[in-house]
Amino acid sequence: METLRERKKQRTRDALVRAAVELFVSQGYDRTTVDGIAAAVDVSQRTFFRYFAGKEEAALALQDMAVARFVESVRERPPHEAPLEAMRQAVVEGWDTLNEIIESVVPIEQYLRMYHVIESSPVLLAAHLRRSVEVEETIAHVLAEREGVDVDADPRPRLTVAVFGGVMRLTERQWAAGVDFSLDAMRTLTISNLERVGPALTENWRAR
Repeated sequence: METLRERKKQRTRDALVRAAVELFVSQGYDRTTVDGIAAAVDVSQRTFFRYFAGKEEAALALQDMAVARFVESVRERPPHEAPLEAMRQAVVEGWDTLNEIIESVVPIEQYLRMYHVIESSPVLLAAHLRRSVEVEETIAHVLAEREGVDVDADPRPRLTVAVFGGVMRLTERQWAAGVDFSLDAMRTLTISNLERVGPALTENWRAR
């Protein structure tokens, strides 16, 4: 059972993330400082650094939460599902749960706006892509364990995750460059792109 101290620490962390996201969205990543985030929550800079290594980590905290939920969802998928289908279903069926997790910290609109902040900040985008590579490696190991293969001897887990990860990054860019920035728009675009993977890889594009 979670202790009172643990709940208090979680509330402080959530408050820091909330303040950080509000500042990043309203004034941009570069203009936001650790001191500004700490002041918004009425805590010291030292307290901020108990929870985050820097503002970059705070900026990506919501994405980290979403990724953690996705990895957990892939682990929970039925064993009869093929690897790519397991990842697809983890995304499609995980929207409502993800919404609840994010909404416990910030309104979902703020979470979505952070994608624009990340895309517009070279430093954040580089960090986001770097973390994506680490996440793909984690998921490759999850798939290898599900399928009973050696991730280092069998290239299929990493190949499958590379394709899936590429689709998700393309989806993020398409959504960020569009005109409808709603969660429904991102969900629809994600599902559409994932459904096109098979045909795009196997069909003759010139055959009509």
